[in-house]
Amino acid sequence: MSIVVTGATGQLGRLVVDALLDSVPAERVVALVRNKEKAADLAGRGVELRIADYGRPETLAGAFGAGDRVLLISGSEVGQRVAQHAAVIDAAKAAGVAQLAYTGVLGGDDADFELAAEHKETERLVLASGLPYTFLRNGWYSENYTANLAPVLAHGAVVSNAGEGRIASASRADYAAAAAAVLTGPAEEHLNKAYELSGDTAWSFAEYAAEVAARSGREVAYTPVSAEAHLEILTGAGLPRPFAEILVDVDRAAEHGALALRTGDLTRLIGRPTTPVGVSVQEALDAS
Repeated sequence: MSIVVTGATGQLGRLVVDALLDSVPAERVVALVRNKEKAADLAGRGVELRIADYGRPETLAGAFGAGDRVLLISGSEVGQRVAQHAAVIDAAKAAGVAQLAYTGVLGGDDADFELAAEHKETERLVLASGLPYTFLRNGWYSENYTANLAPVLAHGAVVSNAGEGRIASASRADYAAAAAAVLTGPAEEHLNKAYELSGDTAWSFAEYAAEVAARSGREVAYTPVSAEAHLEILTGAGLPRPFAEILVDVDRAAEHGALALRTGDLTRLIGRPTTPVGVSVQEALDAS
């Protein structure tokens, strides 16, 4: 029986493989990747590589084996993900995997923002397949914000249409550790369950701006704007309009409290407190 991580060369996938290798022998870990060269470092650590592409269903034949425990990391191509995920689910069912874990979105069916639609449909496909499942409904990654520190520092402003909304983010490594925990722990503890994963503390954008200011030694303030103004700012900065609309919609969700949910599931799975957003800010500053 192998533990198979799809999208293993992505930002989350690599961290999941790292977390797995901390607790199980490398020969038990399989990385499902599109590009063998890009995954050469994983192979060098003893991880088996299997070449497959979400968007090419024929490549998924033989990607999984009977009894494998599989992590389906959601694809990044918005608008194409349902079909891509369906191909993985079909291949997993045909192989007879023992567990299919899926990285969805915080709130599950109750998530009321556009980016959640494909995640909700994927969960429905998993349920319809009859496969033993674990839904890892990931909240927001702190890195979604800290990766954008350069313009924040350049303009001295955190801009959002979230109003006074709060976000219970956690680090990408926290979510990776949770995925590793459900893939290596006793299967009966995690099968056919949904975990709502988020940080221990929900922060506002004003608090985030203050954290960036304190850690950078620069003047940074929160500038709340309307959704329309935010969309204009993002597209004016060169972001494609569809992507800018997603960001504005996420901020709307934050304003309504959809990203502030704190259940404690993430802390319980990883056995420690989640990483504070300030730590992620500091790591981003140190890396810049």
